[in-house]
Amino acid sequence: MSTNLNLLSKALIRLGIVILLFIVSPIGITMGFKAINTFTESPGIYFAYLFLIVGFLLLFYAIYFAFKTFSILSRAIFNDK
Repeated sequence: MSTNLNLLSKALIRLGIVILLFIVSPIGITMGFKAINTFTESPGIYFAYLFLIVGFLLLFYAIYFAFKTFSILSRAIFNDK
């Protein structure tokens, strides 16, 4: 049972991306909610909803990407060869 180092390096890079996504997505959601409270006119409110939608999409993608990354990480560590 040996560790696949190429697959492990790929998984660790993806893990860094997942951590970055988990940091950026709540910031985008927070900016969207604060912008909804701040802006009441037409052009500003559209950007507020855009921030909110992008933040939630990033959050859902981060969760999906995390599952895929941990799957690759487990394959790299627990190799059956």
